[in-house]
Amino acid sequence: MAFKKGKSGNPGGRPKEKAFRDAMRLVLNEEDSASKKKKLRVIAEKVVEEAMKGEPWACTMVADRMDGKPAQAIVGDSEADPVKAIQEIRRVIVYPKSEEPDIELRNRTNGVKPESRTQ
Repeated sequence: MAFKKGKSGNPGGRPKEKAFRDAMRLVLNEEDSASKKKKLRVIAEKVVEEAMKGEPWACTMVADRMDGKPAQAIVGDSEADPVKAIQEIRRVIVYPKSEEPDIELRNRTNGVKPESRTQ
């Protein structure tokens, strides 16, 4: 079959496989034999128990899952100026020091090859 111009041969793109995620979902949705609850629920209860004991990692995990992670601050060069905006972009061509920079510049812009230098 020939390809049609302007149309992708794979419109859906490469499949987005997430094998580990899919396997975790299967296992976490299984029933725990001891408690007869889903494994995901048992884990969630354990995290909440640890948060209630004052474990910082558990408190952070609960807050992140409930309210979302806080936005990251943008850190700049100093406290007074956290982010510097680019105000000017400049292209500067610097030529080596010579006795006659204007002649050298003129020769370069007019396509004249510089004289060969001997040492």
